[in-house]
Amino acid sequence: MSDFLVVLLESLVIGALCGFGAGAGVARMFHAPRVQGAGAFRTLGELNACENDPIAHGSFGLGFFFNAWASVVGAGALTGDVDHRIIPHWAASLSLIRQKSLESTLYNPRRMGWLGALVGAVLVAFLNSTAAAIPEDLRAVATAVLGPASEWLLNPVMPAIFWLAAMDAGRRTGAWGTVLGGLAHVVFGNAVPGIVLGIVIAKGLDDLGWSRVTRSIVTAVVLLFLCSGFLRGVDVTFLNQLGADVPVWLENLHRATGTMP
Repeated sequence: MSDFLVVLLESLVIGALCGFGAGAGVARMFHAPRVQGAGAFRTLGELNACENDPIAHGSFGLGFFFNAWASVVGAGALTGDVDHRIIPHWAASLSLIRQKSLESTLYNPRRMGWLGALVGAVLVAFLNSTAAAIPEDLRAVATAVLGPASEWLLNPVMPAIFWLAAMDAGRRTGAWGTVLGGLAHVVFGNAVPGIVLGIVIAKGLDDLGWSRVTRSIVTAVVLLFLCSGFLRGVDVTFLNQLGADVPVWLENLHRATGTMP
């Protein structure tokens, strides 16, 4: 069996599984908090922005399709736009072509799951097979051009966009987004996760105040940053950069857990 055929068959399976999870997961988000979803907040917001118009959903996904295609050809990897934007929007477009009832289309996890599996199988197979068919020399040229562009998009362009969105949403949201975004940049190397968490916390405080739910979210976020910072050795790196001595017990703890930077 040729390498191209192996890539095609594996892509069909992987794309179908990914598409089913993405389609069903984003549909379940519309039923929160009664059930848990498996989508992303940005995906939910972008789906709502298309106002259930199949043409709008199709064109929105198409706008990210060419970027994903260029990335897989140049860098050899699928971007997050494939499962966050293209698959959900194209599945929504197919679902809404004949029916307009949201309960039986966009909000239906089973329907969105199977349509997502169909879209994912075709999409991933097309992306990977075309990337595998391109000569190595052309792929190297594309990698040299698109690699740095993708890095610039992820950092600092995306963090700046999310931070501006947080600032635009209000003083409290901007403050939480700025603080957690700065911490996320130190811990994770990218401010976007922290800014998104800041927006979620601030909006929860605006709607619910300091309730049990918001306290639980803040506690979970604090534990997330503490655990992630420790596992990445941020505490030891920070002390070294300050020129301070690292306590012996802390060094031993990092060595025992295999997290010594």
